[in-house]
Amino acid sequence: MAVLEKIRVKFGLAISIIIALALLSFIIDPSTLQTVAQTMSSKNDVGSIAGKSISYTDFSADIDRYKTINEIMTGSSVMNEAAAQQVRDAAWQELVDKYLFIKNAKAAGIGVGQDEMVALTTGDMVSPIISQNPMFMGQDGSFAPENVLEFVKAVNNDPSGRLKLYWNYIQNAVYVRQFYAKYGSLFTSSYYMNDIQKAADIAMNNTSANVDFVMVPYGSAKDSTITVNSRDVKAYYKSHKKLYKQIANRDIEYVVFEVVPSQEDINYANEKLVEVYDEFGSTDNMKAFLLKNSERQYSEYWYKAGELSPVNAEVNDFVFNGGQGVSPIFRNGNTFCAAKVMANANIPDSVYVKHILLQGANARHLADSLAGEVRKGANFASLAAIYSADQSSAADGEMGNIGWMTQTYMLPGFESVITAETGKPFVLKTNYGTHVVVVSKKTAPVAKKQVAILEKTAIASEQTFNEYYAKANKFAVLTGGSFEGYKKAVDSLGVYSHQMNINEGTSSYGAIDNAKEVTRWAFDVKKKGKASDIITVNQNFFFIAAVKEIRKEGYTSLEELTPVISQILYSEKRNAEFKDEVALKIAGMTSLEEIASALNSTLNTNQDIAFSTFGMQMMDPAALGAMYKAPIGEVAGPVAGMAGVYVFRVNTRETGSFYTEEDARMTNSQKAQYNSQMVLPVMMDAADVKDNRARFF
Repeated sequence: MAVLEKIRVKFGLAISIIIALALLSFIIDPSTLQTVAQTMSSKNDVGSIAGKSISYTDFSADIDRYKTINEIMTGSSVMNEAAAQQVRDAAWQELVDKYLFIKNAKAAGIGVGQDEMVALTTGDMVSPIISQNPMFMGQDGSFAPENVLEFVKAVNNDPSGRLKLYWNYIQNAVYVRQFYAKYGSLFTSSYYMNDIQKAADIAMNNTSANVDFVMVPYGSAKDSTITVNSRDVKAYYKSHKKLYKQIANRDIEYVVFEVVPSQEDINYANEKLVEVYDEFGSTDNMKAFLLKNSERQYSEYWYKAGELSPVNAEVNDFVFNGGQGVSPIFRNGNTFCAAKVMANANIPDSVYVKHILLQGANARHLADSLAGEVRKGANFASLAAIYSADQSSAADGEMGNIGWMTQTYMLPGFESVITAETGKPFVLKTNYGTHVVVVSKKTAPVAKKQVAILEKTAIASEQTFNEYYAKANKFAVLTGGSFEGYKKAVDSLGVYSHQMNINEGTSSYGAIDNAKEVTRWAFDVKKKGKASDIITVNQNFFFIAAVKEIRKEGYTSLEELTPVISQILYSEKRNAEFKDEVALKIAGMTSLEEIASALNSTLNTNQDIAFSTFGMQMMDPAALGAMYKAPIGEVAGPVAGMAGVYVFRVNTRETGSFYTEEDARMTNSQKAQYNSQMVLPVMMDAADVKDNRARFF
């Protein structure tokens, strides 16, 4: 248990974040993973990886294991939704590594042997996953190999098995990272640029040109003489089908009835605040009073001018513009509040804090003794190095230094440091243990106030709730369970219908979060044209949804893409014909002025067209490419671009030397790095990885 507590202290005090779950975050961006996610492999599977089905039961066990690791590191079993998502992502990534990436890496001839693992964990080439772990740092803040050995010994003596679980996690992270490092090195090293490619890259990036040109836009009018037949569309679809791969999705429409307080509910909230208003001004126990009567509990936070504006601008004006006693009752929307200034003081925004953490039965007695030694002039850093259970706090190179703290960046239990005297040691108790604390310096003091706020917000009564439910129910009944009925209900009742495309991961509908129930209903529907009963979200939103279109995993249908492809083919034909028309009109002309007149256009000049890889390009790519190769002094074109047809003359082409061989090497390295990041997504796509977690979580 001592070792477990040590982990919690080091991670809690030093960084207070879940480092472990981010160890592999360099591998792949979550948004990239989503692009290769697929739909259900079977009803009870959260997905499949390289043909291996991942059952909900097995994946839940993996999640529980990661939750335990998180608890070991933080000392808390409480997790918000963001942390829970990190846990699920980490558990899924482990499976992808196990069943796909490592398998492919081994097939490429890569291996990580037992002797190599020893060297990476406790030997002479320790992995950053271990050497940068605060748990294994010494008194000076640097990696201490002896701490790893001490931990391994503790693993063998831990009957709970929790330390073994954590050590296995670390070892696996080291093992997997080594495979990624080797595979990445193999991949990037093979990304070779030969001398011819290098010379061409340098030449292009060092070249600029002075160009005169005439551009004739295509225009927006439809040309009825240009036709696209179904055979052309079908051929295009067949040759470009991979571009139209899709995950399962739905087109839905929905109405939502939000339960909002009635005027009677608002009046009631005001009356309840008025009833206790006088007592608010006279109570001797503000903390207990607010606990009983207010939605905003008492806080010892010291506010400065402006910081109460988010609560209520009128409260801020009252408090910081000489208001006395209890403020009037102010209203902001459906919220009523009153304020009372409890204390005034000049308080710094930041204080620099040192501490010595002591644990055990004798902690208080030892803390008093050490505080006395510090008062006599003992070196604080030396005492922290000898006695402190927190050996990771060493800001600015001195043991015991936590660093700068503010009221919003504060360790729980340390709030009193904001008003502590500089240089005077004192003892405080927190959930971590007993601390000897010294505030060594602070920023300039600012006038601040402690303020009690009595707050009541109007909430919908049961009667109001039932009235909105009745409205939603009337709509649901009118739909008759069909999309056609849904549309009639919208017209009949005059409500607004929202349109949305969703996938299985959709959980927010506009500004309404945590609405996964709507998504689950839509994906449980097997045929389009269905409308739902009332779906209650967050206890105050009543949804009625209808499925307009169902698209399965695979490829967007030819029927749905026909209008899109027809427009693409129309543009291609129009551009080609327009180019031919321009060529016919200017045949035999050698002057751009004459060409501009013949085309009823204007002559333009660009003095510095760059062909660099970097920076914004203002010229159409097709025209830019033609200008790079065109002979100097000759009229060239026409060239069909994206917006129109170009005829141009390159007057001069200049070559600089600002883009060097080193720049070319760096550019190539960046390309290799980018491509290496696509290795895992490509593997996942090739292995037909299906990630259906969104259906279950």
